[in-house]
Amino acid sequence: MDIRTRVATALKEAMKAKEADRLSTLRLINAAIKDKDIAARGENGAGEAGVTDAEVLGILGKMVKQRQESARAYEEGGRLDLAERELAEVKVIEEFLPQQLSQAETEAAVNEAIAEVGAESIRDMGKVMGLLKERYTGQMDFGAVGPMVKDRLA
Repeated sequence: MDIRTRVATALKEAMKAKEADRLSTLRLINAAIKDKDIAARGENGAGEAGVTDAEVLGILGKMVKQRQESARAYEEGGRLDLAERELAEVKVIEEFLPQQLSQAETEAAVNEAIAEVGAESIRDMGKVMGLLKERYTGQMDFGAVGPMVKDRLA
């Protein structure tokens, strides 16, 4: 079952169970996907079906990151109630993301990508990152992986 279908099913279940907070977050996810669909339609012409699952994973990853940053800012500002709400939204969004890779799995994936691309210098970093993003979108934090790749290629 693709991510869109899982979100739609969860949305219906949340409506039936009258889970207002969960329903609100699911509607935000749905709106973000539809926004991306509309933007993609404008770029690709009217014949396109919409965004792929990989793009949806990117959207969800971005939503999680935004909410984590907001929660951090709220905590620093002493607004723990708002921070808790943001973190609750993160939990709902993460239900649709694949399991995050462990540190060891991430290192193995980086080493494999470097070997597969034949990367030898920092100039090849873009190729390595492109391959990792293609295969592991939503499964690893690319902000942390970038420096790791850079260290290996330096």
